[in-house]
Amino acid sequence: MELIIPITGNVKHAITLDPTVWIFDDRRIDLDLFFSKEFVEIDAMEEYKEKMGKHWSREIMEGATYPPTIKSEKRYEKDKMLTGSFAIVLQPFIRNAVPSANAKTFTIITKDDEKYTYPLAEAENILFKFSHEGKPLREDGPVHVLFKDGSNQHSPIRHVQAIQVD
Repeated sequence: MELIIPITGNVKHAITLDPTVWIFDDRRIDLDLFFSKEFVEIDAMEEYKEKMGKHWSREIMEGATYPPTIKSEKRYEKDKMLTGSFAIVLQPFIRNAVPSANAKTFTIITKDDEKYTYPLAEAENILFKFSHEGKPLREDGPVHVLFKDGSNQHSPIRHVQAIQVD
């Protein structure tokens, strides 16, 4: 099974996606939280500024020492990555491929040559699930296509092989 997904077609840059490295991407979404609670998307820059502000305040108040909780916080994050189910939004990848001005749709192509076509604007509502309970989706992956509204949560599109922009 091929573990990369090419984005080709009516784009300025044909790119390939490697879902095996997304576990380290800060844009990953914890699906256990996403579909169970009211999920709020956070602007990455605002989150960064908030973390830096807290860090700066901590150093002012406590000096440059690291409290003993830092190690346990890092351990918790590592454990979560090893046991969680994660996805990532498709839109930034299509945007990086730079679709032509006349491009209107994109098609998800599976191993069985099934084709699912959506308007380009729908890319922001599509999640690529790349990890289930801490493991990559090797048997029926490399990704599963989920919709943000959860309508296909229990029957995702599987065996994704390519994305064609038209």
